[in-house]
Amino acid sequence: MTQRRFVLGSAVLAAASMLARRVPAAALATATEGAPLSPDERALHALNRLGYGPRPADAAAIAAEGAGPWLARFLAEQLEPRRLPMPASLTGTLEGLEVLTLSQAELFGRYREATKAAREARREQAQGMASDAGALNAVRDKVRPLVAQAATARVSRALQSPAQLEEVLTEFWFNHFNVFAGKNAVGVLLADYEQRAIRPHVLGRFRDMLGATARHPAMLIYLDNAQSVVAGYQPPERARHGLERRPELKARVPTGLNENYARELMELHTLGVDGGYTQRDVTELARMLTGWGLDTRKALAGGHGDLFAFDAHKHDAGTKVWLGETIRGGGFGEGEHALDVLARHPATARHLAYKFAQAFVADEPPPSLVDKLADNFRATGGDLREFTRTLIGADEFWRREAYQAKFKTPYQYLVSSLRALDLQPANLQNLLGALAQAGQPLFGAATPDGYKNTAAAWRNPEALTQRVQLATTLGQRSGVSAERLSATLGASVSEPTRRTLAAEPTAQQVALLLASPDFMRR
Repeated sequence: MTQRRFVLGSAVLAAASMLARRVPAAALATATEGAPLSPDERALHALNRLGYGPRPADAAAIAAEGAGPWLARFLAEQLEPRRLPMPASLTGTLEGLEVLTLSQAELFGRYREATKAAREARREQAQGMASDAGALNAVRDKVRPLVAQAATARVSRALQSPAQLEEVLTEFWFNHFNVFAGKNAVGVLLADYEQRAIRPHVLGRFRDMLGATARHPAMLIYLDNAQSVVAGYQPPERARHGLERRPELKARVPTGLNENYARELMELHTLGVDGGYTQRDVTELARMLTGWGLDTRKALAGGHGDLFAFDAHKHDAGTKVWLGETIRGGGFGEGEHALDVLARHPATARHLAYKFAQAFVADEPPPSLVDKLADNFRATGGDLREFTRTLIGADEFWRREAYQAKFKTPYQYLVSSLRALDLQPANLQNLLGALAQAGQPLFGAATPDGYKNTAAAWRNPEALTQRVQLATTLGQRSGVSAERLSATLGASVSEPTRRTLAAEPTAQQVALLLASPDFMRR
């Protein structure tokens, strides 16, 4: 079976390469270049940009209702996702995920248990009593299942939720406020971070999301603000006595200012790299955010609740000059004031508008659309529902030039493939492994800027080969005919692609359609 799959995969790879030569990207907009999108094309464009592509049920609904009426209903529903009933299968999956029910303190407690077990295993290893596998097993047994459950929740929602806009917005904003699963306790906190700091706010107010991410333990750990303290900080007397009894803990006591979060807060989350701030502004903002950290004592002895805590002993209460404003010592309020200023800054509106238009319209977004989005953001005070409504209502979103102009990331390719084939894998781990091989492990962007969404980042020979291999595997697993898949994808499959596929062996046609230039784009 393995040899047969290899031979078939090689055949599909060769045919896909030929298909790409016969149907280059430029051919996807042939005689219709510049013409308005047809109703069917508009419906598929909405499904591909405001969701993860069509499922067979979507194609059937479009055919039954008519593309125009279906699209009007779809757009109205997507902006009010709470009105959409969730499938029982999705609800059952989510209810079975423990990671979605545990408090931050309980999640952090799991991480502490894992690190404690790992230390004990290493100690036994040093004494010749155990192998080095013990430490790895400790982390694997207690941490990895929670990371896997967070991934299951994300992919299951992307596949099954009728609120597709909410799902693509959650992906976008999580990536904007990226945290990395591989850093310390972040992995066990991923699901809580998405569930509470990102997802509730994607159609809410940007300022609320900014504050939720700033106070979430995943971000505080990932960008080290939990370790940022006033210079010369000394723990309270009671804590110092505890350190004297346990000198091995002294190395964990924060010793000074850490600018990582303050820098990324301005450069990535709000103003943008050209937002007009200086290195001094970074330092002053870091001082304003000292004391924003964690009360990890809640994780001891089965504690519950949230971990964020402001510690006045760790805060720099001195006067700061930030973005031209003199900031008097005000404790926790200094950080909240900073977030207020950043959320309403014109540079933030411009930075977010460009990034949003790039993700949803074109790698080089039309300046007119960026202007519309920035104006809306400023006028509404960062109302992300209206921000998104402006995108959807813009002529630039529906122009022929925007149609299938975006190249799918590996994650978008995987999810759209599963939806088009109507596959609901019981075990996602192998597919998530394929994502990692493609360079986009879920929750695996190590740097704060997250994953790129432009074609240049993902369109290379090795990545395309991996997509063909995945297409071959999924095509075999699905049992779907090429006719049914083609009907699902509808107007997004060009006539040149259809003619070329018709000349290929029937056994290869599903994989070739998934590996076609048309399906690689959205």
